[in-house]
Order: sequence, then structure tokens, then C-alpha cells
Amino acid sequence: MEKSNQPQQPNKFASGAKKFFGWFLLVLFLILAGAFYWKYYFVFGDGVKSGVLNYSVKKGKLFKTYEGKLIQEGIRSQAAGGGISNNEFEFSIENDSIYQILSLNSGKVFDLHYKEYNGVLPWRGNTRYVVDQIIQMRDSKNSSF
Repeated sequence: MEKSNQPQQPNKFASGAKKFFGWFLLVLFLILAGAFYWKYYFVFGDGVKSGVLNYSVKKGKLFKTYEGKLIQEGIRSQAAGGGISNNEFEFSIENDSIYQILSLNSGKVFDLHYKEYNGVLPWRGNTRYVVDQIIQMRDSKNSSF
């Protein structure tokens, strides 16, 4: 038997399939990365909420996060039960310095700036609302709460 000295031609189909598969994986990765960013890091909205600070706590099993609750002025009716309840704003707190101010001033009226995300990350907090700034703090005696 005689061996051929001619080099073998690469299989064009296999080469094209590998190229397609590589591009497909790259596009799939970019789509998944974009969806993850949109769900967990895209700031959906931001604003200011005012109310009397009910509590601020540090809690969590694996990730210790700062959480709080404002009681807002006004009354809202519950749709199904027909009862009346306060307007409550539950939020996560971005950093330790904001938490320290809030924890020392429970019962005062706060204007808090927050960011709203589409999803919750366990190391960021338990809510979609993350307070990143205290705009104003005052005694509740001067308010109509």
C-alpha cells in the first residue's frame, strides 16, 4: 500500500459548525449577562419617601444586611380584607454609616432617597428598595404624623 503525500483537506462543514457554535455561545452569554444585569443591577427607579422611622435592624443568616421600615402618613385600605392599615415602606440600607444614623434616631421623621431594583440580591438586602441617602431628619412632634 502506498501512502499519499498530499495533505488532507480540512472538513469545511466541521469548521463552519465550530465557528457557528462559538458565535452562538458568545451571543447566548451576552444575552444572559444582559438579562442578569437588568434584573439585579439596573436601577428601575429612584425617589424619596417620607415617614416616621419604625425600626432599623441588622439581620441575615449568611449575609448580614441592614433593613428598615418607615410608617408613612395616611391610611390605605386593604383590598381583600377591607381593613385599614398604615402605609409602610420597607427598605434595605446601603451602608453602615446610614444604618448608624437611622438606628440612633428611631421614631423621628426621615426623608430618605432610595433606588429601586428589579430583583433582590441576598448581599444587598431583603427588598428591592435600597436607601442610599438621608435627605432630612426632624422630630416627629413638628409633623402631622
